[in-house]
Amino acid sequence: MASKVLSSQTLVLIVISIAINMVGGQLVSMLKLPVFLDSIGTLLSAILAGPIVGMLTGLLTNLIWGVFTGPIAAAFAPVAMVIGLVAGVLARVGWFRSLPKVIMSGVVITLAVTIVAVPIRTYLFAGVTGSGADFFVAYVHSMGSNLIESVAMTVLGVNLIDKVLVAIIVWLLVRNMSQRTLRNFPLMAAIR
Repeated sequence: MASKVLSSQTLVLIVISIAINMVGGQLVSMLKLPVFLDSIGTLLSAILAGPIVGMLTGLLTNLIWGVFTGPIAAAFAPVAMVIGLVAGVLARVGWFRSLPKVIMSGVVITLAVTIVAVPIRTYLFAGVTGSGADFFVAYVHSMGSNLIESVAMTVLGVNLIDKVLVAIIVWLLVRNMSQRTLRNFPLMAAIR
């Protein structure tokens, strides 16, 4: 089973996907944008190779990123794994076949991410992680919401935009891949 999941094509996909995640995330971090764009590679690997590969890509991205940038990225590894898991499952049941389903996939991923990310952001970091979303947490908190509500509203809002955008980007990427490339990933029948 492990050799089927981790073929040479899959290993290359994981490496490329980690690089895509890190480049997207670093760019957004440097610009302090209120989105993340650090899960494009995770969705790509999950859609092409399934939920286990998606989870592995998310986990490795955040652990590697944590080594280079500090513990915040590593602390969010469970979030990255949930993204890969949910995206892979949704792809397998056909939710990446049409634009409306892709948008709904982004919404479902957001809901799953919110459940996992809110406790991490609230209890480990008191709502402040150094991202562009920190402004929104502070703003909502200053308007009278408690910290958990402030973090939850921010995580939900920011991730809704981010995950829908990421799902659309990945869907467009996959739809424009050559048939030769897609043949290496048998799960692609769920997309096409």
